[in-house]
Amino acid sequence: MMIVEQIWTGNALRNFNYLIACDETGEAMAVDPLDHRKCLSRARERGWEITQVLNTHEHGDHTGGNEPVISATKAKLLAHANAGARINGIDIGLRAGDVVKIGRSVELEAMDTPGHTMSHICLRSISDDPALFSGDTLFNAGAGNCHGGGHPEELYQTFVSQLASLTPETRIYPGHDYLTNNLEFTLDREPDNTRARELLGELEQTHNPENPLVTTIDVEMEINTFFRLQNPTVIRRLQESFPDLEDEPSPKTVFLKLRELRNSW
Repeated sequence: MMIVEQIWTGNALRNFNYLIACDETGEAMAVDPLDHRKCLSRARERGWEITQVLNTHEHGDHTGGNEPVISATKAKLLAHANAGARINGIDIGLRAGDVVKIGRSVELEAMDTPGHTMSHICLRSISDDPALFSGDTLFNAGAGNCHGGGHPEELYQTFVSQLASLTPETRIYPGHDYLTNNLEFTLDREPDNTRARELLGELEQTHNPENPLVTTIDVEMEINTFFRLQNPTVIRRLQESFPDLEDEPSPKTVFLKLRELRNSW
């Protein structure tokens, strides 16, 4: 069985780090272990051995803990096969469809998910307990930005061709805690989104990144404006912001305009 330890760094960038462990062997993978002290400490507390480190992409707030974790554990470093020029010391380069095994009970499939950067990996669990470790591609109620080496058109393709087809119960484990701010953006774009408004109201009282809410794909379809590209309110509000927008814009156009607005929101 797969065990997921979601580690809140408490830093200014609001990073989440992860330990994914096999309950049978105690082997674990550290995902984007920026706060290496917390990751190593949590592994010791749980009696786990970190044997692998995975970087979803090359940004320093995801790779910055690699060296101390690997020095302490002798773990192998995994990342996108094309990220070698930007991430030092990759032992295993991953391509779409590659399977990463942790111990005896955990298998994760690598997804090639460009957009936030062009060499971005998401990991999808292969089990009856589906989960996605989405890095900075998909956030709870949001989407990654593209100004650190990515491209919004690629991000759109990742959303519609890969993320939207995940099973509805897939749990989402992102690289940062931006949930409440993203819900506010959803409501700015879709003021009549009752589900987003209710959830934001609940979180104003209960939100705690130390014990975060974990959404699923079916919840994201309700609250994440980047999945709601054909919603009439979203389109109408975009036409107010972009008066030259056509009457029936394509989903791609809607996504790109939403990403443009989110950049400065």
